[in-house]
Amino acid sequence: MRLSKGDLRMLATPNTFSLTAGRAEGGAALTAFDGALLDAGLGNLNLIKVSSIVPPGARLVALPNIPPGSLVPVAYGTIVSNVEGEVISAGVAVGLTGDTFGMIMEHAGRCRRRETEEVLERMVFEAVERRGMKVKEYMVKAVEHTVVRCGCVFAAVALWYD
Repeated sequence: MRLSKGDLRMLATPNTFSLTAGRAEGGAALTAFDGALLDAGLGNLNLIKVSSIVPPGARLVALPNIPPGSLVPVAYGTIVSNVEGEVISAGVAVGLTGDTFGMIMEHAGRCRRRETEEVLERMVFEAVERRGMKVKEYMVKAVEHTVVRCGCVFAAVALWYD
């Protein structure tokens, strides 16, 4: 199909996904966030925040070596705190249904990693069941951090292409 000027152009549908997480301290909220992105392996990319769908047929892969500056669709949760001693966590979870698309959920809060993992599991199963489907494969990635001066946690599902 040939598109003419003014037609809506869409990005290609990703066919791989990776779960990743990172944490860092920084001198300010933005530098802590930048450090957490670097720790997660996404620090040199331009992230495009997306909602929560794993495309049909997409498969889990280790985080690929994505060229710096690339536009990368990412569903993520993050939180920054400057309260010394506070525990913060972030996580992402994926529920694959087998025959069709899957669901991504993200969570971040002032809590331990285990609490984030529990919240994520409930959300993934609820979202999949709401669509009349069943989870056939479930995966989660989460991180926690105890703040020293200004800490950040970040967890993401990065969507990419073969």
